Amino acid sequence: MNRTGLVTAALLGLSIPGLAVQESSQSSLETLREYQLLATSKTSTMEKELNEAADGGYRFDGVMGGETGFGGKEVVAILSRARGAPAGKTYQYKLLAANKTSTMQKEMTEAASAGFEYRGQTVSDTTFGGREVIVIMERARGSEQPRVEYRLLATNKTSTMQKELSEAAAAGFLFRGVTVAKTTFGGNEVVVITERNVKP
Repeated sequence: MNRTGLVTAALLGLSIPGLAVQESSQSSLETLREYQLLATSKTSTMEKELNEAADGGYRFDGVMGGETGFGGKEVVAILSRARGAPAGKTYQYKLLAANKTSTMQKEMTEAASAGFEYRGQTVSDTTFGGREVIVIMERARGSEQPRVEYRLLATNKTSTMQKELSEAAAAGFLFRGVTVAKTTFGGNEVVVITERNVKP
């Protein structure tokens, strides 16, 4: 882990690989978790680090884009595993980053067709892409059959979003995540991701 990750982990009160914290109101060893924090300004680097952490038995918990004290504008992801969990290639991750709604819809559709499912999203300034919407997708290794499909909704009018959400719900889509921020998608926008199961 780089210096940014170590310092940020300490500020957040998180443990780093080799250390553990105990969840509140629990006393059994099974509740002890180990955390790993990743921070980078390059989306290609983040995907690589996510998969390296996954090879060590960690699983994605959350992501946020923003400006950190040491690294500038970065994407920060947190992963965890049960204390003492063996390394194992259980999960695989794909990071999608786009500044166009149509591009993100296309990339999510392609990832879903390969068995990946939505796990989180954020908006961040990245080194190469500028202001982008970032989506993290996950699949169990060896599971490449599509299970879900996605519809991305993006608008700068809440009344329009209400209408689009209602239409998506009527088609069987469920809400998965939302970001509200200024993006190159279309200025100040609400970006919503919805999901439905693929019919067998």
